[in-house]
Amino acid sequence: MRSAPPRLARRLRGLLAASLAVVALTTGCAATNTTDAAGSSGGNGDGTFPVTIQTEFGDVTIPKRPQRVVALGWSDAETALALGVEPVGAADWLGVGGDGLGPWVTARYTKPPVMLGTLEVNMEALAALRPDLILDTRSDGTKERYERLSELGVPVVGIPPGAKAYLTPWEKQLELVGKALGKSAEADKLRSAMEAAFARARKEHPEFAGKHVVAAARTADAYSAYVDGDGRVEFLKRLGFVNSPKVQSLAAKDQFTVAVSKERMDLLDADLTVMFLIGQTPEKVTGDPLYRAVPSVKAGRSVVLSDKAVSDAFSSASVPGMTYALDKVVPQFAEALTE
Repeated sequence: MRSAPPRLARRLRGLLAASLAVVALTTGCAATNTTDAAGSSGGNGDGTFPVTIQTEFGDVTIPKRPQRVVALGWSDAETALALGVEPVGAADWLGVGGDGLGPWVTARYTKPPVMLGTLEVNMEALAALRPDLILDTRSDGTKERYERLSELGVPVVGIPPGAKAYLTPWEKQLELVGKALGKSAEADKLRSAMEAAFARARKEHPEFAGKHVVAAARTADAYSAYVDGDGRVEFLKRLGFVNSPKVQSLAAKDQFTVAVSKERMDLLDADLTVMFLIGQTPEKVTGDPLYRAVPSVKAGRSVVLSDKAVSDAFSSASVPGMTYALDKVVPQFAEALTE
């Protein structure tokens, strides 16, 4: 990776910083703790209540501006924080630890939330928080989970209509969370800044356009490749890449990955191969003779995301995460394609 910070990185940071500054001015602070006095979590905002939100399991009405928000869906907490609201409870899907916030999140908690679990939510701890809104916009999306969370008798904003497990697009997540919190105007500003950052990256790197890419992962057991709809692939497509047709042809309903067996390592070959590590060291991949034999890898057109913070930010599919990832990975992609 080039040592000098690229112009693109400085511009991306500037775009997000400007957008977050607007949000902070609108709300009166970068993030307000939702346990404070009535009205403090929302600031002036732009939303009026009650508000009704469409979800996969029907319309959900939020009667008044929420004061005790619990964010359970993948990246729901950092999305709420980016909009100036601190959840009192959250879930750490990426295994960051502590308050669940990686270094890509610029807004921080004044009081850490109670961590409630991901696949299995601690319902007793959740109830003890006395939430008045539960965000679960990107999760397994099952009716069972939705109904269980709804047993507390508070509004649950689940996945949007037609969404699949863990595949709620970042734009839709931002829209849902913004509307639920009365922060639609702030959400629109963040979306515009994010779209502008991707557009600038595409302009800076026209060589990305139309190139086939494989976004793959290595776990303890095997390789896999992500398909259209997954946030990692959509990130790459925003840069101009096209997800590998070989991989995409194997996509199954309600699955966001395709298994890559030892006999089908050819599935990892593309103009660019991007490798995510899940509980593995870089050496587990770079030292694998089967991986090294993949044509794109052999030619030097591969990027192994060895920095966990960068990989997690990429995987978060949130505005803070994607902005951080753009800063780090775009130069790596450009360098790999010049090999």
